[in-house]
Amino acid sequence: MSSVIATTRFSVLDRSRVRAGHDGPQALRDTVALAREAERLGYHRFWVSEHHSVPGVAGSAPAVLAAAVASATATIRVGTGGVMLPNHQPLVVAEQFGVLESLFPGRIDMGLGRSVGFTDGIRKALGRGKEDADDFGGQLGELLGYFDGTQQAHPQVHARPAEGLAVPAFVLATGKGARIAAEAGLPLVIANVRGADAMLRAIDDYRAAFRPSARSERPYVVVSGTVAVADSTREARRILLPEAWSTAYSRTRGEFPPLTPAEDVPTSTMTDRERGLFEEALRGQVYGTEEEVADALEKVIGHSGADEFLVTTSTYDRTALLGSYRRLARLAGLDAASGSEDHGRPAPRG
Repeated sequence: MSSVIATTRFSVLDRSRVRAGHDGPQALRDTVALAREAERLGYHRFWVSEHHSVPGVAGSAPAVLAAAVASATATIRVGTGGVMLPNHQPLVVAEQFGVLESLFPGRIDMGLGRSVGFTDGIRKALGRGKEDADDFGGQLGELLGYFDGTQQAHPQVHARPAEGLAVPAFVLATGKGARIAAEAGLPLVIANVRGADAMLRAIDDYRAAFRPSARSERPYVVVSGTVAVADSTREARRILLPEAWSTAYSRTRGEFPPLTPAEDVPTSTMTDRERGLFEEALRGQVYGTEEEVADALEKVIGHSGADEFLVTTSTYDRTALLGSYRRLARLAGLDAASGSEDHGRPAPRG
């Protein structure tokens, strides 16, 4: 194992993807079961996501799901990747995480994003518009102020029981959001969604603009991405096929279909555009044997200087998914006796 991988935390984000032949409730139960396994294997965090009215994705209420995950586990940190702050009133988010931290002290993370519902209908149902994402910095400041008692947007309003509690906050971002994370002195969670070069530039900008805060004295970067590990390169690539096809389908038809078995994907009817998007979705993913994945991760972590890697893999075959996470834990040298292993890297609280 390389020293780069050995000194990096590894965590899990599960999007509660619906599988063909299964329903949304089963997807949520699968998420809780995966959290138990991630804890057993020694992963540092387990996060859940927020999607509204998205076919194929069951995770719509991350604070509620995080409570279920925390109840089913004992040591692993639990949080959100993330709560989309423009969709909510900061007071309500502070109250939710105050309750979570009170019930599961020292284990809760608050990952926050700036996206709003992705269609006009969803935004209208949420009572939000595209412009609400423009004030993410202000919303973030108000939210954090509820925890330390400094918010002035609504004088004399206090978030109970959040005030006085220390819940680590993270900003999920690409370009603009990275600067907001830096100015707030918060850890950054970033993915390779606009290409590796764009991600690395955003990380460099974040580090250059970072302002130390009471929440984080130094920059902290979490790189998120898909990782699949198997006995062969072909089998590892097979794990990625259902999500790649679903992603291509969503970009042409506006919805994520349930994940289908990998063997059904090659026979799926695709337009030329969908075929191109499908191949694009597979590019840049980390997959292969343990040796191949270790080499790839060493490059990603080495180039980005990431403190932590957040694995976001989804697939139809749960047995293959669990096997991949087990192999990754082995190659990363995770301590299966404790999900709170810190691997020696400096970190924000939590």
